[in-house]
Amino acid sequence: MKSMVQLQSRQLHNIYANKKLKGIIMRKNLLNENHYTDLSIMLFVEGTIIKPKSWFSLYNHNAYIPIGNAVKIIKEWEQQGANIIYCTSRKKRQADDIATLLKRYGFAGSFLVSREQKESYKDIVEMLQPDILIEDDCKSIGGVWQMCITKVNKEIKENILSIVVSEFKGIDNLPTDIERLKAI
Repeated sequence: MKSMVQLQSRQLHNIYANKKLKGIIMRKNLLNENHYTDLSIMLFVEGTIIKPKSWFSLYNHNAYIPIGNAVKIIKEWEQQGANIIYCTSRKKRQADDIATLLKRYGFAGSFLVSREQKESYKDIVEMLQPDILIEDDCKSIGGVWQMCITKVNKEIKENILSIVVSEFKGIDNLPTDIERLKAI
């Protein structure tokens, strides 16, 4: 699927494990080192696969809960060989808290990435170039212009299957079969 850069399993690991690569210093939290494949699925965390337990806990990210069957669906994708990468809006210690939360709920996957310093979501997506990017529509914070995929370079964007779900509605409507997911 990638035409600009073909990333193999070990190369994926090296990109995620390096502290700095070509000026990109995104924060990376290792979740699980079991799966490195040629198909990568990047999921935005807040609003896509987790949400506040209630609106009273909107700013308490430690109290967020999985949306619907997100844990089960993502685990099925991983069992079919997908490398799962998460992206969070949180930074620094809050990103560490989100990593702990993902582990606590049993989310399958390899890494949680977050922006550092002046990085944008565009920088992260262009660096990792996932095969599939799943994110919510960011309706509560302004819509499309807030999404990860929006400002990605056209040549890179053409090689990424972008799947947008309604904010806080989850991924339950997506196929659990990887081949069907890739056909969307």
